[in-house]
Amino acid sequence: MKAESYPCPLPGGAAASELALVFDQGREKRVLIAPALFDEANRMRRLTVEVMRRLDGAGLDSFLPDLPGCNESEQDLALVEPEDWRMAVEAAARHFRATHVLAIRGGGLLLPEKLPGWHYAPVKGASLIKTMLRARILASREAGKVENAAELMEQGKQLGLDLAGWSLSGEMLRQLDQMVPPKRGNLIPIDQETVGGAGLWLRAEPDENPAQADALAAFVTMALTA
Repeated sequence: MKAESYPCPLPGGAAASELALVFDQGREKRVLIAPALFDEANRMRRLTVEVMRRLDGAGLDSFLPDLPGCNESEQDLALVEPEDWRMAVEAAARHFRATHVLAIRGGGLLLPEKLPGWHYAPVKGASLIKTMLRARILASREAGKVENAAELMEQGKQLGLDLAGWSLSGEMLRQLDQMVPPKRGNLIPIDQETVGGAGLWLRAEPDENPAQADALAAFVTMALTA
């Protein structure tokens, strides 16, 4: 396991260098991981990496790119739109010569159209926003301030909004609110029942579950090594 950079396109035709966590031995089957988004990415980071470890042990390369404005990225998240994330995922797929993709939760909203693979626990963009709105409203209530989800969303679509520590532009919120998981013949959904237990994105803090990592990695491995 190591970190490598990949060229990420910027608006206007320029490019930035973003990091990716990689297990790369130049093998034939190469799985790009489209990560969960926002706080779900933090809660599921350990699971994601453990799945990659298991794929490596099964003879499969894998790649987990940072998205612009997230993790080690130097880009300003407040200036990022979903299309920027989609272009980053596509650029990472090209750079690492991915043959397949494993999308996790909201990562499935950003996928290259032609890359086959799997989408674990698909979620609508609107659902991600609602979860973050709920967290903000609860925090405000504890601080003695009353906020309304509909009013916050309307304000956010016009002026941008800080949700759960994420500074999101109006364009980010407008686009994300309309995004739904794609339905494609080459993209197989993996539901939580297949993985077992409760989804780690529901936890209050980041956590791990070796059994779930085993199950998710096994699902991918069986498909690619059969």
